[in-house]
Amino acid sequence: MSISGITSTALSGMRAQTTRVGAIANNIANSSTPGYARLNTSLTVASGVQAVVSPTASDVDPATELTDLIEAEQSYKANAVVFETGADMWEMLMSIKRD
Repeated sequence: MSISGITSTALSGMRAQTTRVGAIANNIANSSTPGYARLNTSLTVASGVQAVVSPTASDVDPATELTDLIEAEQSYKANAVVFETGADMWEMLMSIKRD
């Protein structure tokens, strides 16, 4: 995988986690709404990371939402580190090429 492929995958991972956090926020905001169906986010890896949000038959559990939020935050941070590392590598390669 190329550096641009690595940064592209990391960026798609950050976008997927942003989508996931949006679904979690929606779940928390609507937790007391009668008939609300909890949203679940599934992540798939194809050419990057894709987030698919779909309603479930389960109720909103604040502990589950908090756990999912912590996991999404950590995943976002990990993808950000990969992105920054790839960008640093790209910058170094361009510096070598210029010299």
